Amino acid sequence: MTKPIFSKMSVSRKAALLLLAGALGAGVVGFGARAAIMLTNTVTGQPLDLAEAPEEGRDTKAVKTFLETGVNIYNEDKACLPKAHELFLSMCSGCHGHYGEGKIGPGLNDSYWTYPKNETDQGLFETVFGGANGQMGPMYGALNMNEMLLVMSWVRHLYKDDPKGATWLNDTQRAAFKPFDANAKHIEPAEELTAACGGPAG
Repeated sequence: MTKPIFSKMSVSRKAALLLLAGALGAGVVGFGARAAIMLTNTVTGQPLDLAEAPEEGRDTKAVKTFLETGVNIYNEDKACLPKAHELFLSMCSGCHGHYGEGKIGPGLNDSYWTYPKNETDQGLFETVFGGANGQMGPMYGALNMNEMLLVMSWVRHLYKDDPKGATWLNDTQRAAFKPFDANAKHIEPAEELTAACGGPAG
């Protein structure tokens, strides 16, 4: 009877193969970097190929933090929300509405999510990067990964329901969060991408 192939391998060889299998299953960013979290396509469930994203915007603090933890540090960062607003208006509002209220695409500003995983930063990134059912295709051809995180932070800022449901916020952010009111004065969009938000260091 033929013995399993692993029976003739050293422990170190087996470990190396297992590590390789894990690496192949994770999202590859490029330049040797690898996501510590497993990122999968919202529709197919297959691993996302992060190498499909533009090289620009891969090396920011926000992207590195997200790929390690699944947390978007741009959430409620007032210094970055103006640029986040501008990106949302140019890339997302045509389908989702100026305030995320929904038009051709679903609303994004309340506690209901077409894909429940979108209430986490990881889930929302997976949907933005890889696309969804219907008319929303993958966004990696239009936005780099840093821009995706900025857009996501504006989507979170538009949330108009009870802050208790804002699971993407930490306790400090949730305590200070005020539900979005389209009729109130709000943060104006700005084109400048500052260094603090992933732009050039100047």
